[in-house]
Amino acid sequence: MASHDQSYRAGETMGRTEEKGNQMMGNIGEKAQAAKDKTAQTAQAAKEKTAQGAQAAKEKTQQTAQAAKDKTQQAAHSTGDRTQQTAQAGKQRASEMGQATRESAQAGNDNTGGFMQQTGEKVKDMAQGATEAVKSTLGMGQKDETKEHVTTTTHTTTQDPRNF
Repeated sequence: MASHDQSYRAGETMGRTEEKGNQMMGNIGEKAQAAKDKTAQTAQAAKEKTAQGAQAAKEKTQQTAQAAKDKTQQAAHSTGDRTQQTAQAGKQRASEMGQATRESAQAGNDNTGGFMQQTGEKVKDMAQGATEAVKSTLGMGQKDETKEHVTTTTHTTTQDPRNF
């Protein structure tokens, strides 16, 4: 019987040892699974953080590009406005200079016409006076007892033709 008791105890011990081994293996498996889960969570968090960083960089790049585009458009618009203003000012100045030239030419024509008329009148008066003098010398002129000699009318002008 002793041997039977020993066998029983040996079987019991072996069962407990096996059970403890299984428990230890279970604990190790659980710890390994927990470590695996934690590693997966850390990797997922790193992946999400990297994706967020990439998205933020992408958005910042887009904002910078849009700001540069807007600034370029503003500069182009501003340059176009300045160019248009300069062109308009040039047109206005050319128009004013053309008007001043027309007015100056008209004044020159008016003054020249007046000068020519005065000169023509002087020449006519001098020719008439010379004709009368020749007729009078030759005895062909009308005898006018109240007139002893022919007078010529002279016009004076205050305009100098060199000023035109």
